[in-house]
Order: sequence, then structure tokens, then C-alpha cells
Amino acid sequence: MATGIGRRRLLATLGGAAATAGPAAARAQPPGRTARIGFLYPGVARVAAVRIAALRDGLRAGGYREADRVDVVVHASEGDPAKLAALAADLVARKPDAIVAASPAAVRAARSATSVEPIVAIDLESDPVAAGFVASLAHPGGNVTGVFSDFPDFGTKWLELLKEAIPGLSRAVILWDPATGATQLNAVEAAGRSLKVGLEVVKVRAIDELGRAFETAAERRPDAVVILSSPIFGTNPKLIADLTLAHHVPTATLFSEIARAGGLMSYGPNLLGTFRQTGTLLGRILQGARPADLPVERPTTFEMVVNLKTAKALGLTLPAAVVARADEVVE
Repeated sequence: MATGIGRRRLLATLGGAAATAGPAAARAQPPGRTARIGFLYPGVARVAAVRIAALRDGLRAGGYREADRVDVVVHASEGDPAKLAALAADLVARKPDAIVAASPAAVRAARSATSVEPIVAIDLESDPVAAGFVASLAHPGGNVTGVFSDFPDFGTKWLELLKEAIPGLSRAVILWDPATGATQLNAVEAAGRSLKVGLEVVKVRAIDELGRAFETAAERRPDAVVILSSPIFGTNPKLIADLTLAHHVPTATLFSEIARAGGLMSYGPNLLGTFRQTGTLLGRILQGARPADLPVERPTTFEMVVNLKTAKALGLTLPAAVVARADEVVE
């Protein structure tokens, strides 16, 4: 069973809203009118429902009274990033009141499709300024705002946790989606040098490459596998957990859903909490705020999950100190 053992919170404070105008006009919803939201999602449609429910929770928390009536049009690429541009164009053609874009690739596709409709991003991989999505964190200045997380320290944390859990750790394979950019990869490679862990990188560009990626990783006989953040991985927790156990490799990742499903451990933002946070921003836009005036936010709730059932299946005994720091333990 899963046991709660506390919670970590990180509060990020950004500058106040800008007073300057942006290209996306304020568009408060008239009473009784049903808002239409486009949801551009790089993963599989079947797991989108729980994320949309979290968005609605965020809308309610932000005071948007019509949260239950919002019409959410889901366009999911089913793990094929090549489909995102056409999906984004179709959403724009439907004249949505706003578009929620999940992942760097989805944000890029939405921005290419429109400079008018508000875009609310949920992007756990990008620096939004460096990526060109916004002018600055406090003053986005265009039609994009949202919740972004490019914390490179996670790469160090995953390797540190694995090193503590597996004292003899000397070699690890990194699963990396090139579409997310190099920030995470650079950070984990620096951590590998610091911790004296040899790293090999396996690229994964689509969901249908996951099986072969794990086969390649297992062939290299690593002590562990680090799964970097990407919607390709985050939307397929059960598949990744099954591959973890089938190839008998310990894994560390950002996504708690993977650890709960059978991965070894995770540390990162609470994913559904981040969707709720995104929903609150979305609600402000539906009530008339402009993305140009809404500061970019960072995730505020973080969690660590360890799976003792998986550890046992892999023949590992996790140190008590690692287990004690977890917010959730799956037994």
C-alpha cells in the first residue's frame, strides 16, 4: 500500500504583473457562456482525463465559477511529436478562448499556430526565457504564460539518491528525449562527473521507441537507469514500470506515477498539483487577464516516492535514511 510520510513544498516568488499590453487581448467570459479550451497534449489521450480534472480543480480554486461547464477539446499526439503542428493548427481553427499546451514541443507548436489566442503552458523541461517563449518571467509580454520547471538540480538529486540506494553504483544509462532540450542532460552529465558515475545516453523520440530503449539500456548492463523528464515518459508510467521490472533495472525519474506503478524511485514536482496550478492561471485568463501580464510560475509542491515492492523484486535493500526522506512509500 502507499503510505504518506510528509510533504515538501517549495514556494517560488516572482515579480508583480506587468502593466504593459500584449498581443493577446483580455477576453473575460460573459455570464452563462461556456468557454472552450484547447488541450494540446503530446502523450496518449487515455491518460489526459485525470490531468484535465486537475485543471478544473485549479479553475475552481482560482474562483472561476463555470469550471464544470468549460468545454475542453483534447488533441493528443499519442506520443508522436510530428503530429503536434497539425493538431495545434486545428485547435486554433476552432477559435478557443485559450490553449493549454503540455510540454516544450506542444508550446512551440501552439506558438507557431497563433500569436493571438492565449497559451497557458505546463512545461517541466524548459527555461521559458532561453527557449524564447516569454520575454521575462515577471513580464511574459506575449500570448504565452504558464508553469515552467527547468530545475537542473534534479539531475544531481536523482543520481545522488541512486548512489545512496545502490552504494556500488558506478554506471548508469540516461534515457533522454531530445525534443526537451539539453538542460537536463547537461545537468545530469555534470552530476555524473562529480559523483564519479559513468553515463551512457540513449535517445527516445517517441513512445514506440521505449521498448527498444530499455533493451539497449539493459544490454549495456548499467547499475541503474535515469529517466529524464519528458511527456513521452510521464504519460506512460505503467509501460515504463513494466519495462523496469522486465529488464531488472533500478530507475529514478521525475515522475511519481512511474514510481507508484513499479519504478524504484522518483523526485520532482507533484504532477497533478502542477496541472491544478496551471488551471488557476487559466481561470484568470478566462476572467479577463492577459498572458502578457501574468508572471510565469514555478511548481510549488514537490514529492519523493520510493517503491519498496520494486526494490525487493530487484534484490535491493533501500537504506532507512532514503526511505525516511520519502513523502510516499509503496509497499
